[in-house]
Formats: sequence, structure tokens, C-alpha cells
Amino acid sequence: MNDTMLDLGPQTRVLARLAEGVREERLTAPTPCPGLATRNLLGHLVGLSVAFRDAGRKQLGATTDTSPDAAVPDIGPGWREELVTVLDELAETWRDPAAWTGMTRAGGVDLPGEAAGAVLADELVIHGWDLARATGQEYEPDPAALRVSYGFLRAAVGDGLAGGSDIFGPVVPVPEDAPLLDRAVGLSGRDPRWTPRP
Repeated sequence: MNDTMLDLGPQTRVLARLAEGVREERLTAPTPCPGLATRNLLGHLVGLSVAFRDAGRKQLGATTDTSPDAAVPDIGPGWREELVTVLDELAETWRDPAAWTGMTRAGGVDLPGEAAGAVLADELVIHGWDLARATGQEYEPDPAALRVSYGFLRAAVGDGLAGGSDIFGPVVPVPEDAPLLDRAVGLSGRDPRWTPRP
């Protein structure tokens, strides 16, 4: 066991509840992710859940080799059930300590299992915020996943904290005494004050 390993189940359940609360008319609403409507964000969540499930199982192939930028993701007619199913499978896969060890691949990038788990926690936390904001829902991420997400983002930004860029885009300055979620969101290149335009 390592210091990063955590149960992702609480955070995947948060995402499942958010997805359940998405009204059909909000599927075309904008999100904090530039160029992605809510339906595209949901499609991305389905795809990343499948990819990281397979990465955790060390079942490398098309799902783990494809860059997330290869195409604009979208959802199919059964997306609600599909997302809940893959989120459950994802959480179960990453409860196995073997997922956090050795090497794996996600998004076409080879990386240690421990690093992949941290990336995954960050994806689930930040995209949960994206989905909640886009659909007007309250959002309280799992505190343990949020701490891992924030630690991952701080490490990714490094010296770029003073207005630099991280892997997602320019860092949005957020006061050090702001809530941890707001600070993580700012490090991810998003403005914590973002709301959909009327």
C-alpha cells in the first residue's frame, strides 16, 4: 500500500448522483471545459472511466492507448446506465492494491500505477465540479479524493503557481485561504466563479 491509494468509490458515487440529476434540456448547455457541452463532458466521463478501469486492470489496448483529444466525446441513448456501470467498475478495479503498483497506460501515456490513480482522482474531482456547474447542481466532492486531486495539481503546476500554466491551461489565481476545492479548480485552469451564461 502507498500513501496515495484511496477508495475512489465515494467520489464515483458523487459523480453518479450528479449524472442522475442532469435534465435532458441541459445536455447542450456549456461547461467550464472550452468547446465541450454537457453531453460531451458526460461522454468524456464515460470514456475516461473505461480507460482508467482498463488501466487499473493492466488490460492495455485501444481504450488505454487513445488520446482524450483524439475526438470530441459524446453520449449514446443509454448513457445514464452506462456511466453508472463503468463508474462502479472503475471504483472496484482501483480498490485492488495491484492497480496502484507497476506500470500502466492511460490516454496513450505510460505511467506508474500510483501516478495513474492520482490522475484519475483529479479527473473525477475536477470534472465533477465541471458537471455540477454546467447543470446547476450542488457539489461536495469526496474529501480524500479532493486532497489527492489538489496534491496532484500542485505538483503538476510546480513553479507555475505565479500565473503560470499547468497541464490544463493558465492557472487562475485563488486566495490561499479559499476552500480547498476552489484552490484545486484554480490550479486546473478554471475560474471557481464560473457560471453558465444565461
